[in-house]
Amino acid sequence: MVSQILFIAITVAAIALFSFNLKKVIRNIRLGKDVNRSDQPAKRWLTMIKIALGQTKMFFRPVPAVLHLFVYVGFVIINLEVLEIMIDGIFGTHRIFGGLGSVYNFLIGSFELLALSVWVACAIFLIRRNVIKLKRFMARELKGWPKSDANYILITEILLMSAFLLMNAADAKLQAMGAHHYITAGAFPVSQYLGGLLPDTESSLIVIERACWWFHIVGIFAFLNYLPYSKHFHILFAFPNTYFANLEPKGEFTNMQSVTNEVKAMLDPSFTPPEAEAGRFGAKDVNDLSWVNLMNAYTCTECGRCTAVCPANLTGKLLSPRKIMMDTRDRLEEVGKNIDKHGVGFDDGKALIDDYILREEIWACTSCNACTQACPINIDPLAIITEVRRYAVMEESQAPSSISAMLGNIENNGAPWKYSPADRFNWAKQD
Repeated sequence: MVSQILFIAITVAAIALFSFNLKKVIRNIRLGKDVNRSDQPAKRWLTMIKIALGQTKMFFRPVPAVLHLFVYVGFVIINLEVLEIMIDGIFGTHRIFGGLGSVYNFLIGSFELLALSVWVACAIFLIRRNVIKLKRFMARELKGWPKSDANYILITEILLMSAFLLMNAADAKLQAMGAHHYITAGAFPVSQYLGGLLPDTESSLIVIERACWWFHIVGIFAFLNYLPYSKHFHILFAFPNTYFANLEPKGEFTNMQSVTNEVKAMLDPSFTPPEAEAGRFGAKDVNDLSWVNLMNAYTCTECGRCTAVCPANLTGKLLSPRKIMMDTRDRLEEVGKNIDKHGVGFDDGKALIDDYILREEIWACTSCNACTQACPINIDPLAIITEVRRYAVMEESQAPSSISAMLGNIENNGAPWKYSPADRFNWAKQD
């Protein structure tokens, strides 16, 4: 009974703490401007099923895709085992679903094979990051916490899978001994080979089985509450992120309604623009971005596929689309903490531009959309870069001289070049 009360207390505390932190994250996302993404629901569902559930964009890189698939499927399927652990923990039973017979044996056997594949995949991921040191994991934005975060998660998953297999190995030996409370249930195609590593006394096996059981379930609760502080939030946010992704053609710029109304008034003096609140052109800080931009930031997996295909980054420029997303998330977290500490409206004197994202970065972008195409969960760094650029140009009139000259030429000549429209076809008259 004591263990049941302790289990229920830990479960309630873990779920309550996660809900508390998730509520803060959702509040932070809602700091963004409103944008309508309720159109084309059928296409949105299909996109989510293909990209988030089907992992289709992962397979542009087959090796990490297969390894990630093991971890993804293992995470989803093995959680069915957690359901049994939860029921056993609450009611004091043991292998409550054991009565399913051959079906249960098939499930437990499948879980063990998946647990082994997750273990191997995580070990290879650790080797890729820390021994082989792939280039996209060695970028400057991954120094310090981001690198540790990835390693902590991979090590935790290895430990959780190890505990799961050791628990089953001890359970199988206890079942063979006919120990009280350990009913004969389950198939153990992997953990049977670990039995030789365990002691043969019943009392020692029960201690190991119980210790692994508690480690496994408490570890899962700890993992759940680690998610809000980790890049692994994409486990949850990949689904809404792909559903609410931009379905318009890549690179299509959104019109600003205030500018549209101004142009309409110039062309048609009878047009009376509707009254609108004074706003800011572009984005100086995170609350000038849309809520989709901010959800993108929380969803970023920091995998670096965007940066790996960025032509600016490949030619040595400072721009890294991954860093744009990480900077946006870090600034949003800072704004959220300011709200917690000082209340809504507090100004800490900082902004997304300059304090996090440098001007050299935004002007290095070629707007080619390679980053958005490469992202496995449809994150759009270009949308944030574009909004920050708009702020720099339209609010501050600050842009590189080449950009200012190009904008002036468009305004005066109707083309980005310095020549008069009357001279546009002079080249055709030359011999």
